[in-house]
Amino acid sequence: MIHIPNTPSPETLSLAALEAAASRGATVAQFRLAKHDMRGVSLRDGIVENIGSESNVALSVRVVHSGAWGFAAATELTVDGAVDAALRAIEVAKLSARVLADEVVLANEPVHGKQSWILPIEIDAFTKSDTEIIDFLQDWNKKIAASSIVSHIESNVGMGRDQTFYADLVGNEISQQRDRISAALTAIHVSESGFEDMRTCAPPAGRGWEYLTGTGWDWDSEIDRIPEYLDEKVKSPSVKAGAWDLVIDPTNLWLTIHESIGHATELDRALGYEANYAGTSFATIDKLGSFKYGSPIMNVTGDRTSEHGLSTVGYDDEGVAAQKWDLIKDGILVGYQTDRSIASKIDMDRSNGCAFADSALHSPIQRMPNVSLQPGNEDLTTKDLISNVESGIYIVGDKSWSIDMQRFNFQFTGQRFHEIKNGKIVGQLKDVAYQSKTPDFWASMRELGGRSTYLLGGALNCGKGQPGQVAPVSHGCPSATFTKVNVLNTRDESAN
Repeated sequence: MIHIPNTPSPETLSLAALEAAASRGATVAQFRLAKHDMRGVSLRDGIVENIGSESNVALSVRVVHSGAWGFAAATELTVDGAVDAALRAIEVAKLSARVLADEVVLANEPVHGKQSWILPIEIDAFTKSDTEIIDFLQDWNKKIAASSIVSHIESNVGMGRDQTFYADLVGNEISQQRDRISAALTAIHVSESGFEDMRTCAPPAGRGWEYLTGTGWDWDSEIDRIPEYLDEKVKSPSVKAGAWDLVIDPTNLWLTIHESIGHATELDRALGYEANYAGTSFATIDKLGSFKYGSPIMNVTGDRTSEHGLSTVGYDDEGVAAQKWDLIKDGILVGYQTDRSIASKIDMDRSNGCAFADSALHSPIQRMPNVSLQPGNEDLTTKDLISNVESGIYIVGDKSWSIDMQRFNFQFTGQRFHEIKNGKIVGQLKDVAYQSKTPDFWASMRELGGRSTYLLGGALNCGKGQPGQVAPVSHGCPSATFTKVNVLNTRDESAN
């Protein structure tokens, strides 16, 4: 699967590295060879603004020696380079053992042997030329360029591919490949009173080029309506601050899940092992099994197997097979995300496979799986949810957000805010942000949409670690209704 021209095979490189590590007394040794490719094209008003591509490939060795982790990487893809990385990793572990109090213990994992996994796609986006992508985006721009409400148009396509080979001392040899793609179009209106914008709401996805041609998202219909949405937003009244009932679309709610549940249920944060990048978590281990995270209809899973998920894999970067498990069950906190060393801290029998490194130059750390809110038992549509609201706001699309270092107090905005009166949409509002505390917000969830409203949202650039790493991750959810949530007017501070 992963093939680097004019270099020894991954098996040859791993054998040399693992033998060198074992001969120096490593009790655990893990070899990774990884190649990461990225491309992006962006236009402004139909004119190319940027074309970029990046590719990096490296090998790395991670060991446990003297009870401590050691890690080293190399861009020299030779047997000598692999052996040198192994020996340097041993030396790092020896130095670490002198100062670290905690001994590294890994939760058990079955041996999986030789495995190969590829995320399924239909059309390889990397076969598309820059000219083809530019033409594609220009066609998008032409759809709305004639509208008098649209002053400027920004559009972009981005894609990524990860190819990895993992091997270890217990006999695993695992090859994997996963793809992802994203695209967006933003229409901007500029006037003497300022500017407003409106963006497509399609999330990034673990798919190929087929995603941009109608598989999984109706791009044409959404783009055709962008001028209408923007015109209505420009003319809409500013929201009155206060307590509102909210119907939140999956295109917005995914980000609230990411920030208030996804990061909060990372076990390394809950235990205090991760604090430097974006803080720790209020969902501490003493709350496991008893803490009311939200209403009884709230069921949230961690999942490394979701179809088209950005965090979907066959095996994680420690050789742990992909799994699905409960994080919140009937509103109660019942689980966390773990890698093997963090899982052992609370005596878990097995990690749930959340180790990931964004390149071979970085050591794997605990990263987020696809964290998703499950739909309701009754297949209610978004229209059904709206019809049950006397006075409220239907929120679509994500935009800005803010949350504290323990994932407790937050504020989110969005793309569109449709006012609801007597169960019907009556027009847009603007300057809307909703603000709450995590358990209060999820406790106010009174109704869930069904499977037909369920959507995988997501982000390509979730940050964590020191040095910082980025990871793609998806979050599925249905539409949902929340009662009496504090809504701020972002333009009028005196009203808040």
